[in-house]
Amino acid sequence: MYSRYLSDLIKKRIGSGKAIIVIGPRQVGKTTLIESILGNENYLLLDGDDPKTRTLLTEPNTEQIRTILGKYKFVFIDEAQRIEGIGLTMKIITDRFKDVQLFASGSSSFDLTNKINEPLTGRKWEYQLFPISWEEYENHHGFLYSEQQLENRLLYGLYPDVLNNVGDEINILRNLVNSYLYRDILSYSDIRKPEILDKLVQALALQVGSEVNYSELAQIVNVDKNTISKYIDILQKGYIVFKLGSFSRNVRNEIKTSKKIYFYDNGIRNMIIGNFDPINLRMDKGALWENFLISERIKQIEYKQSLARTYFWRTKQQQEVDFVEDNGGKITGFEFKWINKKNAKLPKTFTESYNAESMVVDKENFREFVKIN
Repeated sequence: MYSRYLSDLIKKRIGSGKAIIVIGPRQVGKTTLIESILGNENYLLLDGDDPKTRTLLTEPNTEQIRTILGKYKFVFIDEAQRIEGIGLTMKIITDRFKDVQLFASGSSSFDLTNKINEPLTGRKWEYQLFPISWEEYENHHGFLYSEQQLENRLLYGLYPDVLNNVGDEINILRNLVNSYLYRDILSYSDIRKPEILDKLVQALALQVGSEVNYSELAQIVNVDKNTISKYIDILQKGYIVFKLGSFSRNVRNEIKTSKKIYFYDNGIRNMIIGNFDPINLRMDKGALWENFLISERIKQIEYKQSLARTYFWRTKQQQEVDFVEDNGGKITGFEFKWINKKNAKLPKTFTESYNAESMVVDKENFREFVKIN
């Protein structure tokens, strides 16, 4: 079992009088994480996937909750987003049962965040869990094995099930995509045409690392631009993709409204396009490398509770910086190269305009980028 970075952070919050909530994609280990933290404690597990549990926890009053909790001091509500009115129920537990430590997990930010934000204002610690991070992977396997596996991670990604079933990665990913990828999205949003979502996800998977144009996507998928915008927002809430906006501080000729879209996991992206060819045979290895690095950095920013904001940068003259971080006004630009053959540098326009630091990230030095101290 992989040791998760969030484990120690969460343990410090136990007994703080607030609910502890872990959200993130399906199958990334949220239940495993919370159960490992609870360890040998005697705890009550309430499974939101179980219809009986859902009925019990749908808008119970205080006395009914008291009966459900019994003498348990630790309570874990799994897949909490499946339970109607769960925010109010969690509020009652947190307010009225001070000696109970409440844990909850949810596999999408759709309903769970909407349902709990208002009732639990000031009453919760919320954490996002992603697929295994490179830091967690290397801590588990050691430097040498991880180094040998880098290309496989670009191909198959870092979902726990994928890592634990070496040799069967493609079948695991096929099952993940078919069984879980759209499950929350179709359950918790009013998408009436799943085939449109499918076309859109494929189009986005083929455009990783490139700027996306909603009007062009609308033509490819054959729907209007507003539908594209709405569906991409839903894909974000379902933890399938995330957006990077363009960085601008009023330097002339910058592109201000562009977006790039990346996948939280390379394996999911490659399954969507059905391509697991070796890295040396691929035309898209630059895009795979970029997606891997940026998704790892996003995990680090979230886990290490950094305040950095993330962008890319490009001018109308096609000058470009792959990734930009603004951390308290300190600007750093990053260029990604699988192999840095030509001593690449960032555009002077960027570094001088923003007094920016710069780093070229290749496979020799990428650990500095995918781990924030």
